Amino acid sequence: MDEADFVPLSALQHYAYCPRQCALIHLEQIWEENSHTAEGRLMHERAHSGESTARGQVRLVTDLPLRSASLGVSGKADVVEFRRCGNTWQPYPVEYKKGSPHGHAEADAVQVCAQALCLEEMLSVEIPEAAIFYGSPRRRSVVPLTPDLRRKSAAIALAVHELFRNGKTPLPEERGHCAACSLQNACMPACVEKPALAAHYLESLWSEP
Repeated sequence: MDEADFVPLSALQHYAYCPRQCALIHLEQIWEENSHTAEGRLMHERAHSGESTARGQVRLVTDLPLRSASLGVSGKADVVEFRRCGNTWQPYPVEYKKGSPHGHAEADAVQVCAQALCLEEMLSVEIPEAAIFYGSPRRRSVVPLTPDLRRKSAAIALAVHELFRNGKTPLPEERGHCAACSLQNACMPACVEKPALAAHYLESLWSEP
């Protein structure tokens, strides 16, 4: 695949969380900040310092560029730990997230798995697991890179490519996590999903004195 057609690694997380959110961010270039995204941005800025440090048998590299020609994705890893294994260094990607895993765990796992797939392709290694550091409990959640998760991450990469090719924003499906989404006002899932509600809202505007 031509590198000009690569999609951002972050788009896989957005799509796994909500295909409409992915389209609003990456196709329509809509982004709205709230307290959750602001805190997450600050956490990522600290993680993406570009520094490399060593702690005993572990070297930490931040802001590491990643790419995969087979998936057609590129981006940067928050942190990759290189752990000494004999005469080699085993990569271990760690994605940083502001909140808790509630409601996001599956999408976050897809993102860090895609990072691991990039590293495997770039370095010709096998990576059995990765981790996500959640800011609220301030602890890591280990993500086993199972065959099912690998297949799902690859399938979502294909789905994102298809979304980018057709350029159509999916219709919304109101879900439990919509209230926490920073794009709720732009998405308007309740109004768009239920046209009768939208029509009633517009009618009420015209009827106001």
